Amino acid sequence: MEVKKILVTGGLGFIGSHTVVELQQSGFEVLIIDNLSNTRIEVLDQITSITGIRPHFFQIDLRDKAQVSAFFEMNKVDGIIHFAAYKAVGESVQEPLAYYENNIGCLVYILQEMKQKGLDCFIFSSSCTVYGQADELPITENAPNKPAESPYGNTKQIGEEIIKESCSAYDLNAIALRYFNPIGAHPTAKIGELPLGIPQNLIPFITQTAAGIRKELSVFGNDYPTPDGTAIRDYIHVVDLAKAHIAALERLLDRRNKENFEYFNIGTGTGSSVLEVIKSFEKVSNQKLNYKIVDRREGDVISAYADTTLANAELQWKTEKSLEEALSSAWAWQLKQ
Repeated sequence: MEVKKILVTGGLGFIGSHTVVELQQSGFEVLIIDNLSNTRIEVLDQITSITGIRPHFFQIDLRDKAQVSAFFEMNKVDGIIHFAAYKAVGESVQEPLAYYENNIGCLVYILQEMKQKGLDCFIFSSSCTVYGQADELPITENAPNKPAESPYGNTKQIGEEIIKESCSAYDLNAIALRYFNPIGAHPTAKIGELPLGIPQNLIPFITQTAAGIRKELSVFGNDYPTPDGTAIRDYIHVVDLAKAHIAALERLLDRRNKENFEYFNIGTGTGSSVLEVIKSFEKVSNQKLNYKIVDRREGDVISAYADTTLANAELQWKTEKSLEEALSSAWAWQLKQ
């Protein structure tokens, strides 16, 4: 059988790098595009040391249409997993234009190339932010898309609409995976979440605080209508999330998709509050965390966790790792830094 070549954009990022490892371990040949704006080139060596195979790497800025065209002229691929995007809610509120240029522009350029080259297998890194503050929990795929709470969330909604309309107009098959909150690190502790500058996500902020890099952890709001007043999220181990991409990709490659555009919630199905995560981390790490309650953050929803019934059934995929395992792997990764 011919080995399938898969392009992973943003493949040296947090979720991208873990997905590259799972792709290689599933027998795919991987090409990575990354502009290194939010990661380091060393991740390439780490992937290679985990799998024993060096992925093909291209340092390309996908906002440059000419570079994107040149890549597709020179390289033939069987499928694309598109991660490359800015992803910080708070930053998107301050820098909306940068988010629209990067998250929408790059997507359009790639889809244009797919159309020209007759490629039809596309996995999109989407987000549960498309649901906004959902009326019912857990969130099913039938939940309406609410007006986005942030420009970041809006880029994911618009991105899905662009893909859906492209699938209708051209011969394209695509799956959008709506992630809940990816955390943790590879069990080897060779790759993990590597924020440049101040972390925008809870877990790296927790591990950096425990490691003494940050003075204290800010908990944004304790006056939410939740059992302990802090916001609730569905935290999924990044390795479980990476495996969902393999399942989605194989569904498209094997022509098992029921529609030419499908979307699935990818989470654990369980919500954990910020304080629960802190307590769980203190338990697995034997560290006391210095944290303080501060004001709510603009753009944050109260509570979001997934109903994963559809993904479990259609993708034959489910999460295997617990919150404790995820936090423990994140701490092991932090200690290696």
